[in-house]
Amino acid sequence: MNQHVPLGPLAPAPNTTAGEDARLLERKLREIAAVVFSPSETKTLRRFTSGEVARILGVTDSRIRQLSPDLLASEPEVASGGRRLYTLADVHAFRAHLHEIDRVGRRYLPHRNADAGEHLQVIACVNFKGGSGKTTTAAHLAQSLVLRGYRVLAIDLDPQASLSTLLGVRPENEAAPYPTIYDAIRYGAERRDMQEVIRRTYFTGLDLVPADLELEVFEFEAPMHSARRQPSDTEPPFFARIGLALSEVADAYDAVVIDCPPRLGYLTISALAAATALLITIHPQMLDVSSMRQFLTMMDELMEPVRAQGGAPAHDWFRYLVTRFEPNDTPQTEVVAMLRGLFGERVLTKAMLDSAAVANSGLRGQTVYETPLRRDEVTGSTYRRALDALDAVNGEIETLISRAWGRA
Repeated sequence: MNQHVPLGPLAPAPNTTAGEDARLLERKLREIAAVVFSPSETKTLRRFTSGEVARILGVTDSRIRQLSPDLLASEPEVASGGRRLYTLADVHAFRAHLHEIDRVGRRYLPHRNADAGEHLQVIACVNFKGGSGKTTTAAHLAQSLVLRGYRVLAIDLDPQASLSTLLGVRPENEAAPYPTIYDAIRYGAERRDMQEVIRRTYFTGLDLVPADLELEVFEFEAPMHSARRQPSDTEPPFFARIGLALSEVADAYDAVVIDCPPRLGYLTISALAAATALLITIHPQMLDVSSMRQFLTMMDELMEPVRAQGGAPAHDWFRYLVTRFEPNDTPQTEVVAMLRGLFGERVLTKAMLDSAAVANSGLRGQTVYETPLRRDEVTGSTYRRALDALDAVNGEIETLISRAWGRA
């Protein structure tokens, strides 16, 4: 008969484990980056076929082929079979030309008219539950608006920097500390002008204010400064700092998309105070809905003192976006029906589908708008469905922007 041998208490893990694991991950991430990104480790954007350009601009393929090569912003590239491929800069050049010769009011360049009172649209994507698709939504919305002709600034307000990484700024590849949104909203003389922290991205027309872990410092600075702040202080209160930073660059943009951290801290409250519109992502599961109820309650309570100080203007629109939605899942459809019954038009008509195309693109460090359509029927149709769903959601948001400007 085997005797039981007591094993005793587990030996404590060495305190170097976390650091060793971090180094292992760093090496693996660099290996992946060497495959996903260009040899220079700088993210680049593929070229688009004439059919894709036609889809983006809302014209026929033949119309694209008729446009003069002199309009191109770069040297043309011809793929196998004689297909001409275009850069996103080429697409913008075509758009500008079509806008110039337009005689029927198509508004190929939908830039806002500040002189007519069309204010900067600042859209905060929020939810304090992870996995709601917030960062994915923010990235696809920002890129979609660029493809539709808007001048867009994306702000990563999450210290985890997921949006920054997706848009090509990866902390592990930076040789030295880089300026982030923290530098534009921090306290003291070291604060930098917003223009100094904006980066151009590989997605021509989309600018980015990145984040990194240093942004977490703001969550400690804000309450300390607020506790000792006097009415005569020249330093603006914490909730006004993002809005003031945006005022320094507002003339250059039509829309700003802010990816908020998944919690209701000082950073998120600052974004809510600066926003002209709120987009709350919700995964249609009862646990997520319950979490959202808590989020909404806390948001209302935490914003009350901000409103009392005049720091929270009325939003142009407030919408819920259903994400990771599976239309054939009966419980999910029931949750969505419940939300529509409760909130009516505040739930966007279209939903972000639970699509393998989104997941597969994410594994490559891309969005669906960046991923080329493969020719095999299954993959191609999956990506086309994902594109259609994204275009429908983002088109609905574009309509809300137009209404806020009094256009529709």
